[in-house]
Amino acid sequence: MEETKIPVTEQNQFPQTPKHIFILSGQSNMAGRGGVHHHHWDGVVPLDSQPHASIIRLSANLHWEPALEPLHHDIDVRKACGVGPGMSFANAVKDHLGGGGECLGLVPCAVGGTAIKEWERGQHLYDNMLKRSKESVEKTKGEIKALLWYQGESDTPSYHTAEAYKENMERLIHNVREDLGLPSLPIIQVAIASGDERYMEKVREAQLGIDLPNVICVDAKGLALKEDNLHLTTEAQVKLGHMLADAFLTHFNAPPSQSSPCSASTNRVISISK
Repeated sequence: MEETKIPVTEQNQFPQTPKHIFILSGQSNMAGRGGVHHHHWDGVVPLDSQPHASIIRLSANLHWEPALEPLHHDIDVRKACGVGPGMSFANAVKDHLGGGGECLGLVPCAVGGTAIKEWERGQHLYDNMLKRSKESVEKTKGEIKALLWYQGESDTPSYHTAEAYKENMERLIHNVREDLGLPSLPIIQVAIASGDERYMEKVREAQLGIDLPNVICVDAKGLALKEDNLHLTTEAQVKLGHMLADAFLTHFNAPPSQSSPCSASTNRVISISK
């Protein structure tokens, strides 16, 4: 696989505005730790995660700019960020939206090491995600197409947090839909592939068991982990991006004649092809 090194750049203004918007949220595996070693990103960008003129991101200071890895460099600032699933996802879906070739906007919101309780309505992380999501459609004709969510590792050390995960996640889904005024907002969540072994399976069970309209689960179990046994490798992040794209295109991007309000009413699970 061809790879290149691309420096992180920062721009205050970008002339394009997105028509299709995707919120990226959760904790470190959504923010991306691919290629991060000894607290530094190696700068390697896989072919499937390369920048494209039609893909932009909302920066921390709420300006649209070209989307480059690492997408969360100014959002998840406490740790070094690397490759996540967002860019490979965007590259995989960009030609299948609308008439194809339309501008796609990514809104990074993920912060590493955060538990689901920190994403409750009224908490800083939730309020910031909401602010960024609303700003992404402000003064544009864009539409939020889905929320991509990968979080849960921080809820695996405790029976109490693992036991409460399903209720907390369902509340989050309800709250974000209500607060954005999007009652049918597609949610594509990732079932975790790592965490504290004591209650990891309990959190996964909660994630896989959520049965709400327009909620799809992509199972990351089996994707390669780095030496820390917690974060996905660069190649695994690229593959996850494709899995998320397949889930979105299969369940949420069909022409109206091919879908109905109930077409994605169950929590279907997309797993790794063996």
